[in-house]
Formats: sequence, structure tokens, C-alpha cells
Amino acid sequence: MPTPTNPTRLLPALAALAAIALAASGCGTGSADVERGRTLFVQKCGTCHTMAQAGTTAQIGPDLDDAFAAARASGQSDSTIEGITAAQIEYPRPSTDNPAVSMPADIVTGQDLEDVAAYVGEYAGMPGAAPPRAPGGPGAQVFANNGCGGCHTLAAANAGGTTGPNLDEALSGQSTAMVEMSIVDPNAELTKGFPANVMPTNYEQALTPKELEDLVQYLLKSAGGG
Repeated sequence: MPTPTNPTRLLPALAALAAIALAASGCGTGSADVERGRTLFVQKCGTCHTMAQAGTTAQIGPDLDDAFAAARASGQSDSTIEGITAAQIEYPRPSTDNPAVSMPADIVTGQDLEDVAAYVGEYAGMPGAAPPRAPGGPGAQVFANNGCGGCHTLAAANAGGTTGPNLDEALSGQSTAMVEMSIVDPNAELTKGFPANVMPTNYEQALTPKELEDLVQYLLKSAGGG
């Protein structure tokens, strides 16, 4: 989903992409589950894309809020953005090996595709968009805001990501210092079976000391560690 450099000039092309998607995938039929789409987006797309409502901050691929803000401000509808998203997922443009401008086709398909496209169509580039309130206190909100559930499983957060370790298992019995280190310096001690340089290494800068403390305590409590 490349970031438009001249959104006004590209609107006709974006509308054409939307038409392709609507014809090919059935998006816009009203059968999409936006809430499920958010969960799928965090798990499947949030490891590469920033999107405020999803709480994802990855910078491998384009920032989807930036990509669609101008189109939304010019009056493009949710369904148009939904169609553009579906078309780009099915037929990435351009198709290259550079994840900053392209991505593998069919990250999601079928109903999953409809749900993700509908979610992006409703929230990408929407002014003031933010993650929904998360039950479980301030640490749970930090977990949600930063899209941790896109990579990790944590039952208390209803998170089922598999890119990173299952936190219910990996954090059990760990100390506060160990959990904090796994967040701020994730390559210091890798969980068996997971490679280095997958988890962002900037959380010490991205989180305030209070947010980091809240997150660590939430993880310890939720995963049965401490």
C-alpha cells in the first residue's frame, strides 16, 4: 500500500483500484466484520504498517494513516478506501522484493480479506483515531496501544499473535527486571525458536517510564510470573 505522493492527482487511479477490488472480492457487500478485521490486521499487517486505531507502529511498510489521510480529506468514502485496500492486498503494486513499497500477495484471503479491508476502510487516515479502551488497567492499554497482540499470544488480552513468543508461557516465573529487559532489549536473550531483530528495539524510547512500568506489571500479573 504505497504512500501517495500526490493524492489529488492519484484519486482517479485509486478509484479504479477500488472498482477492481469490489468486482473481484465482493467487498462492500455488508458481510464484513470490522472488529474481527482489526484483530486480523494487528496480527497479519501490524508487523509492517502503522495505523493509529490498531495501535501498530511498525515502519517496514507505509504508514496507512498517512497513505489515506488526503484521500479521506478529499471526500473519498470508506468503501472506496476499503476497495483500494482489498486490491492492494490481492494485487500488490508494484510487485517487488522491497517491503517498503510492496508486499507478498494474499496476506489474507476470502472472508479474512473482506474483514481487514473493511476495517482499514473505516479507520485508516481517520482524524483522532485511537485504539479502543482495553479492560485490565493501564498496562493492558499500553499492550493494546502498541499492537503487542499482533505478535504475541496473551490470554488475558485475548491476543493470539504467533510472530513472537507466547507470553503466557515465556514470561511465567520471570522477574520484573527480566520482563523489562525483554521489552527494551529484545535481542539480549532470545526465546528458543525465535530469531533476532523481529521485535522493535525502540520501546525504551517509544514508551514513557510509567507506560513501561505499567506494561511490565500487567504482563507479570497476566502471565502468572513474578
